[in-house]
Amino acid sequence: MSKPRILVTRRWPAAIERILSDRFDTTLNVDDVAMSGEALSEALAEYDAVLPTVSDRLPAAVFDGARPRARILGNFGVGYNHIDTNAAKDRGIVVTNTPGVLTDCTADIAMLLLLTVARRGGEGERQVRSGEWAGWCPTHMIGTKVTGKTVGIIGFGRIGKAFAQRCRFGFGMDVVFYNRSPVDPAEAARYGARQLQTVEDVLALSDFVSVHCPGGAENRHLMNTARLAAMKPGAFLINTARGDVVDETALIAALEEGVIRGAGLDVYAAEPHVADALKAMNNVVLLPHLGSATEETRTAMGMKVLDNVTAFFEGRPPPDRVA
Repeated sequence: MSKPRILVTRRWPAAIERILSDRFDTTLNVDDVAMSGEALSEALAEYDAVLPTVSDRLPAAVFDGARPRARILGNFGVGYNHIDTNAAKDRGIVVTNTPGVLTDCTADIAMLLLLTVARRGGEGERQVRSGEWAGWCPTHMIGTKVTGKTVGIIGFGRIGKAFAQRCRFGFGMDVVFYNRSPVDPAEAARYGARQLQTVEDVLALSDFVSVHCPGGAENRHLMNTARLAAMKPGAFLINTARGDVVDETALIAALEEGVIRGAGLDVYAAEPHVADALKAMNNVVLLPHLGSATEETRTAMGMKVLDNVTAFFEGRPPPDRVA
């Protein structure tokens, strides 16, 4: 029996690529260049499985452009709002993701962003590199103390909880959160956190607001003009979730007008494009989607995809099926 034909849309950790190549008839993207919608549509017609990443866009039009041979999309990433899952389902294509394995590393990046924007770390590092630092003085580059402040978390899933733990037990912060569904108070207490009734309740209290909810239509522009205005004037926004959760136009206006004090971003609405206005601001820390970017996590993500695709072709339910 011939092996299933599989396309890997970007370069993955070498160990995972070797296992995929041994187990399946695997085509790798050796040049690691992002595929166009047309190329992805052709891939759906030529391969039994396509393994995309969060940088691949698979709207309905990609599925409409071909009579798919593919029966599974093994997504390399926990978020899957870049895939039109309804279009995939209509064509009998299973979609899986990689939950759980990137929790700690993404929470670490959120903490990095919080600390860096609060203490003006990015701005200071640029000043040293450019040779503009004139030496220590009492009023130089004064930032915001983190310890003891209030952090508000929007979305209290795995990553939100891990972030809460770091804030509370690492920095003695008061942690409040909003979650769409109720969280057992005893469970919240494990992370030193308490649930509030609305997003606005969280915004009103928080010196830092960190977004940890899924992307997609339901949460698109959850942080909009009105909600940014509801934040404390000296507050900071942190986003490691999905770019579309924050209205970037509204965020730029809020930063320019002093509605909020600063922002730390790891994700963007039109990646890899980042608005020039954001790049020009010293009170914004910008990272290139590094949430899961550790050797350990990216390898674990690849193993998750491998497990899902292997289970599917062996006739077993994929453990991380989302559609």
